[in-house]
Amino acid sequence: MRRDADRHHVFSRRAALLAGGKFVLFSALGARLYYLQVLESERYKTLADENRINLRLLAPPRGRIVDRFGAPLAVNRQNYRIVVIPEQAADVEATLDSLGRLIALAAGDRRRTLREANRRRGFVPVTIRENLSWEEVARVEVNAPDLPGVLIEVGQSRDYPHGPDTAHVLGYVAAVSEDEVGGDPLLQLPEFRVGRTGVEMTYDANLRGSGGSSQVEVNAFGRVIRELNRREGQPGAEIALSLDLELQRFAHRRLADESGACVVIHVHSGEVLAMASTPSFDPNPFNRGLSVEAWRRLMANPRAPLINKAIAGQYAPGSAFKIVVALAALEAGVITPKTRIFCSGEMTLGDSKFHCWSRFGHGWIETAQALVESCDVFFYEVAKRTGIDRIAAMAERLGLGRPTGIDLPGEEGGLVPTREWKQAVIGGAWQPGETVITGIGQGYLLATPLQLAVMIARAVNGGNTLTPFVTRPPVSADADEVRVGAGDAEFVTLGFERANLELLRRALSGVVNAPEGTAHRARIERPGYEMGGKTGTVQVRRISRAEREQGIRKNEDLPWEMRDHAVFVGFAPVHEPAYAIAVVVEHGGGGSKVAAPIARDVLNEVQRRAPATRLLGERRDDGRQGTRSSVSPAAEGG
Repeated sequence: MRRDADRHHVFSRRAALLAGGKFVLFSALGARLYYLQVLESERYKTLADENRINLRLLAPPRGRIVDRFGAPLAVNRQNYRIVVIPEQAADVEATLDSLGRLIALAAGDRRRTLREANRRRGFVPVTIRENLSWEEVARVEVNAPDLPGVLIEVGQSRDYPHGPDTAHVLGYVAAVSEDEVGGDPLLQLPEFRVGRTGVEMTYDANLRGSGGSSQVEVNAFGRVIRELNRREGQPGAEIALSLDLELQRFAHRRLADESGACVVIHVHSGEVLAMASTPSFDPNPFNRGLSVEAWRRLMANPRAPLINKAIAGQYAPGSAFKIVVALAALEAGVITPKTRIFCSGEMTLGDSKFHCWSRFGHGWIETAQALVESCDVFFYEVAKRTGIDRIAAMAERLGLGRPTGIDLPGEEGGLVPTREWKQAVIGGAWQPGETVITGIGQGYLLATPLQLAVMIARAVNGGNTLTPFVTRPPVSADADEVRVGAGDAEFVTLGFERANLELLRRALSGVVNAPEGTAHRARIERPGYEMGGKTGTVQVRRISRAEREQGIRKNEDLPWEMRDHAVFVGFAPVHEPAYAIAVVVEHGGGGSKVAAPIARDVLNEVQRRAPATRLLGERRDDGRQGTRSSVSPAAEGG
């Protein structure tokens, strides 16, 4: 009995301990459940919602780019793309075969689609092709029952409606590279594009806008069930340019198949009204993704279609530089309007002979007439008397030798040689013969077409500074301000003697309008539209004595790459200058024969259209102050 009682007590203690242990465990479990279900309920509800609801970033529409009158230059168009959902298509390869009988599918698109379909989850759409035409979309939609898993989606794509005509100014957009992503979530979107060159690059931050968002409900596998909320992004700012689209197209087509550039600016405001560079390229494929073959063709083209020659092409200015030499000598008092120098057709300096373009010379010739007939010997002698230091200082005052400050990327600064530059870069002392050839715009001198346009503008606008520009700061939609027009910057005088500037203007008018002028055949005959200017023919190789004696036609008888560059700088109208132009045609031959006629036609067109005057008038009508302008009634009447 006693043994049974002892066993009963032991069993009771064990049962009590076991019951106590269970009570403790269930109490802890209950406490944990209370903690999770009551105290932490909101937190886990939030976590569950976050797993159920995905927040997706939406790319904003890129801001438009328009010309000075609001004509669209860069816009966004609907981008129809075709996608396939692998789990619905079952056999993706067979679906692609069926689709290939309806629309064109490149072998690369097929390989990429199959590769991505194998890598991703079956319900994730895979893009097959973008930028479908409406006809292709219609064919796919009509045959949709026979294409399981194939869908048409609509997005936005950058479009340049005028393609090559505006490519170098606008630039283009392209996909974001991996090293650019950084911490900006917008840059991580596969369809997002950033500016690479031109205005697209300069104002990329303004054009991007701000992203939107979309809340979608997903299941445990990540499949989208429905969209709960959507907030569209803020479109990028609209950028308005100083360009006149029709004038831009005219200048581009007037250059035609030549390799070169044409720049038109307003001589008082600095507005760039046209900036053409040829050959050009179509910027639209860069947005879609340029093929390797197309890129190689562009890079292999010896005429460099990707380079904006207006701001990055550097050329010796040739006889157009005589404007600088003449003004430097006049301002320094080295010569006067009555200075006469005898031209026999050549000048001797030491053991070297420097030839004039006129084989038999010009005889006794005065300053203005030397510009009209472009006498080389006259400017050899004037450059020698003036010296490289004063010539270089004048060139810099007129805008050469450094970037103009235009709001476009990739501008080159050109080169105005000095004694210090030669010693530092080449070594050795400056030689008198180098001053002589600088006097006719050859030697080490380099300038861009835009710099040449600024040079002639400063020479004929009364001797005032100006900075060229193609864009104005972005303006919000509700801002009470005219978007584009002549700049409002204060002008700084360069301090030239008015008599010297007047002599220069008359001489440059004679270059075109006097019968003996080098560009007389390219004159504008319409009254009130007459232009002035200076021709230039730039040698790209040394002419041997044998060639000179044999009278070889140095341009027509040579390969294209060995021919002279053709240069013309000009302005119009001559009685009250408003527009300045610079034309450079690579290996085009004579400036009077090739470049001057192009400038004539473009200046005639710009005066007919009078874009700066029209816009200035709009500003005055709106009650706002316009920029100082000397546009004549004849120019306004175009």
